[in-house]
Amino acid sequence: MRFFLGALSALFLSGMAAAQPVNTGHLTAELLSSAQGIAPGQTIHVALRQQIQKGWHTYWRNAGDSGEATKLAWTLPPGWSASDFTWPAPHRLPVGPLVNYGFEGEVILPLQVTAPAGVTPGSTVTLKGKADFLVCADICIPESANLELKLPVTDGPAPADPTWGPRIARVLADAPKPAGLTAAFQTAGGALKLAVTGPPLKGADMAGAYFFPYSGTAIDHAKPQAIERGPEGLTLAIAPGYDFRSATPPKELAGVLVVGGKGYELTAAAGPLLTGAAGLGPPPARAGPALGAGANLGLLAAAGFAVLGGLILNLMPCVFPILAMKAASLAGHGGAHGDARRQGLAFGAGVLVTFLVLAGVLIALRAAGSAAGWGFQLQDPPIVAALALLMLLVALNLSGVFEVGTSLQGAGSGLAARGGLAGSFFTGALAVVVAAPCTAPFMGPALGWALTQPPAAALVVFAALGLGFAAPFVAVAFAPGFVNRLPRPGPWMDGFKKLLAFPMYGAVAWLVWVLTVQIGSDAVPRILGAGVVLALAAWLFGIAQRRNAAGGKPVALTATATALAVAAVLGGAVWPAYATPEAAPQAAELDDEVYAPERLAALQAEGRPVLVNYTAAWCVSCQVNDRVALSTKDVSEALKRNNAVYLKADWTKRDAAIAAELARFGRAGVPLYLVYGANGGEPAILPSILTAGAVVKALDAAGRPG
Repeated sequence: MRFFLGALSALFLSGMAAAQPVNTGHLTAELLSSAQGIAPGQTIHVALRQQIQKGWHTYWRNAGDSGEATKLAWTLPPGWSASDFTWPAPHRLPVGPLVNYGFEGEVILPLQVTAPAGVTPGSTVTLKGKADFLVCADICIPESANLELKLPVTDGPAPADPTWGPRIARVLADAPKPAGLTAAFQTAGGALKLAVTGPPLKGADMAGAYFFPYSGTAIDHAKPQAIERGPEGLTLAIAPGYDFRSATPPKELAGVLVVGGKGYELTAAAGPLLTGAAGLGPPPARAGPALGAGANLGLLAAAGFAVLGGLILNLMPCVFPILAMKAASLAGHGGAHGDARRQGLAFGAGVLVTFLVLAGVLIALRAAGSAAGWGFQLQDPPIVAALALLMLLVALNLSGVFEVGTSLQGAGSGLAARGGLAGSFFTGALAVVVAAPCTAPFMGPALGWALTQPPAAALVVFAALGLGFAAPFVAVAFAPGFVNRLPRPGPWMDGFKKLLAFPMYGAVAWLVWVLTVQIGSDAVPRILGAGVVLALAAWLFGIAQRRNAAGGKPVALTATATALAVAAVLGGAVWPAYATPEAAPQAAELDDEVYAPERLAALQAEGRPVLVNYTAAWCVSCQVNDRVALSTKDVSEALKRNNAVYLKADWTKRDAAIAAELARFGRAGVPLYLVYGANGGEPAILPSILTAGAVVKALDAAGRPG
């Protein structure tokens, strides 16, 4: 009987602690309890759960460049209290030139609720709260939910909720928390360096490490955070934000460091960086003088580490596509020792020369004050686009669409040999360029030391890195036993070469992805369109080669293929420049007025064109459009030229008048852009994703007399 009553009581408590989910439009929200009740004076964990519609997201405590954090305003009985959220580590959410921090899918935000000591056991308490969310995809919509959670008051601590107790406990266990990390930061030369050491970072996977600050203006969220690994931690090179340009820069920098998928809370103090956060020196117990990566290395040790790093670099994933070209090159010389050796030396020369050229450019950039590092060439979208098109050409060549380096008419052996050596040299150069995103073990300390030394010492280290990288292929080419085991050239080579084209196609896909990460999805149609045109050019060039081999003179066909190839490269990588923040239209401050229906009516009565921008500080698309389209010199001049007025309808805080206007135009949220003509009538509605040209065109049309 006692067991039956206990089971019935547990079932009752579980039902009492349940809450009704609320659908706000783009997410479902509910309050959950970790326990089936609460005792007088007890503190339990309650959580706000969000199930967010696919393709939409909400925001972390620091939303990043734009957005607004989720809020929960309680209406509690007298004597009850609730804490702030315990926030999980966020995800980066790139949107055009901005980066925000938030969550997708399911989000559980735990907090603590404390009952007063005088609450009566056997009663039921209803906890009420109003949750406000900013839910964003292409547009941002403020949504809210009035939530309730009923809890029975028990004589003693109630049992854990069997469903949500473990889930909430797991979220709390995974949430960022202090872990004995020591951190310090410095600013120099326009860069912010954050050095962190501590036991949790020993041996951790540093790839993708990122610092999420609590302050929204501490850093430039859209800029990458370069990582320098050390035996006891790491150093991040971060672009500083507004806080560090003010008259009183911060003395502390607090936030969450995510390393290896786990988050750690930390507070860094301004001061000397930490030895052991980067480089190889043994870390002292306290902060020491600032040291760069590999600060304790000498030239001989740095060169040795560079050779080892270059050897290991051959195993990195980013170099794999080039292995296909190496394999195809060796297979073409099955058993021919002299040819294989010449190919190996040519490949090694291409590697070494390219490493030294990259080193010279990198040293020059750093001497000019740039914060460039290894892989700097792939930070430039036009170069990434050009490299993607080059990889596509290599893949099409391996697929047999056209030929390079050999003559279909059977040219002399000397010409073929020269073409083959040039191809091997090119393969070595391309291998170095593609290897740039990867950093092998031992490379970081060696390059870190090199970039703090005079140019001559730095070039020695980069040359050692090139020697290590080229050594395996050169050694294989000089190994008679290996060359003797290669199959003799024959028909099998054609199929083998075409098979090896597919890693190159994979490299093209990867580079297109890199391009979209850098500048957004607008890059996709442009680079894919250029790729289609380039493939057509390669196909036409292959036809021309075959006709030429048959005795024809396909001059027009060759000229057409060449023109298409040039157009593809110009359109895909050279002109016009990709719309990165650095290449964006020239910025300009626009004179704006606060929107009011009365002001709009008065301007229309005067016969003046009006641009109305329905926006909000938390709206991602709004901030992107403002940065890349509205706040530009072209738009500013168009406003003046047409005697137009710019009204800004700010919906950062709820405004019934703005909401009514949005509804009138069939919109549930911002952004919305309207251009009213000088002759009255209904306004022109501009696209949600703006360009400066579209705004200028609409303003010029609005300013024309009827």
